[in-house]
Amino acid sequence: RTPLRALLSVYDKTGLTDFARALHDSGYALVSTGGTQAAIANAGIPVQHVEDLTGFPEILDGRVKSLHPAIYGGILARRDIAEHNAQLAEHGIGTIDVVASNLYPFVDTVSRPDATLIDALENIDIGGPTMIRGAAKNFPHVIVVVDPADYGWIAERLAAGEDLTQDERRSLARKAFQHVALYDTTISQYLGEDALELDETTFGFSRLSTLRYGENPHQQAGLYAAPLSSGGIVRAKQLHGIDMSYTNYLDADAAWRVVADFDQPAATVIKHTNPCGLAVHDDQPTAYRHAFEGDSVSAYGGIVAFNSHAHRCDRAGNARRPVRHIIAPAYEEAALDVLRRRRRTRLLEVQPASGPQEGLDVRLVSGGALVQQTDDIAESPADWKVVTEREPTDAELADLTFAWKAAKHIKSNTIVLAKDNTLVGMGAGQPNRVVSVHLALRIAEDKAKGSVLASDAFFPFADNIEMAAAGGITAIAEPGGSIRDDEVIAAANEHNIAMLFTGTRHFRH
Repeated sequence: RTPLRALLSVYDKTGLTDFARALHDSGYALVSTGGTQAAIANAGIPVQHVEDLTGFPEILDGRVKSLHPAIYGGILARRDIAEHNAQLAEHGIGTIDVVASNLYPFVDTVSRPDATLIDALENIDIGGPTMIRGAAKNFPHVIVVVDPADYGWIAERLAAGEDLTQDERRSLARKAFQHVALYDTTISQYLGEDALELDETTFGFSRLSTLRYGENPHQQAGLYAAPLSSGGIVRAKQLHGIDMSYTNYLDADAAWRVVADFDQPAATVIKHTNPCGLAVHDDQPTAYRHAFEGDSVSAYGGIVAFNSHAHRCDRAGNARRPVRHIIAPAYEEAALDVLRRRRRTRLLEVQPASGPQEGLDVRLVSGGALVQQTDDIAESPADWKVVTEREPTDAELADLTFAWKAAKHIKSNTIVLAKDNTLVGMGAGQPNRVVSVHLALRIAEDKAKGSVLASDAFFPFADNIEMAAAGGITAIAEPGGSIRDDEVIAAANEHNIAMLFTGTRHFRH
């Protein structure tokens, strides 16, 4: 019988010596490289250096050590092909039955603020991925291990004299290929952040946690992070409350994206990823009170987010209204003292997100994916065109600016009503725009009088203007571009409504 042999070459040495000892005790001859070989030898475990097999020393500061036929012949040879066995015998090459390897810390390296391009290039592993891919390609004959979490159960099986099943080997191979794929994807993203400039692209994520279930109990779900990204909802620090669910994360992300879009202190209340309340004010508790009162019925049990330090919420009124979770970049201790008394309210501390994928919106569709840039265009009201006889007042223009920014965070067809930098009514996700206007007015009730309106796309008919005028709207911002723009403008003039064309659409499906 051909002697059993294991090749160990790992950067992350977690559990290494225990695994090496278990393999040795199970009859495997150990072969290793560089620091891995030194760690095993220092633990008193017999181990050969890889150059003992290759007859060639490590060169180029360790860049070349395992890339040799004596290694890859032993990994890639199919034991069920007589010719392969004959060629191994002819060249004096022994088979390698276990390969344990993980890769240089590329992500950790390039995440350092002082990391240079040379630092990054020096931490691109070459031999490791080749070794892993070779073993994974030949998984029916070679056990490939890239995750130290697998050392224990594999060692137990081998110590008991049991072989791994083909399904187990296949699973390990799949994990190995995915390990290398994520590594290569991360390098590609580091070298160029614009995924849309390439004909081929991949998106890599590492699981942070397994969630109880998805949107419904029968759906599995997990939370994943992009390796080169920092901040954002996936890396939020939970300070209090029960574990987050799939829909909790969706709503939390929607809330954080809304307030993060404003420079002035902002507060929002989210239900089903849409803002039902939103306000900005120099005094944060006032912003929160205005946001909550924008639609106090829908705000019940909502998700609250701030873009500045969270102060004591009892200053803002409505403090005893139940909310599912609160999101802020930081909290005053006085606020935490109050909020932690709410057993079911989750408190999340979130920092702005950054990384190669932050400028992209990726959605899976049947057979593939849609990829686009995020809706993050720089806009100035100074570029908007007044198309009516009456120009907006300064107060109306300020509210239109607020409403226009709010509109892009709400599902189409979006209608936003705003007054005093506060969302007082909105219509979203309707099959036609006039229904959205109706819903926004119904929510706003008397607060609609004297408010302004923003529409994420043009008004196709003048009936929208007629309904807005009946509700007391005084100014409108919309993209323009309809074949009936003249009719719409005429209706606005008839009702003394100031109207501006922004020239930009903000659909959000």
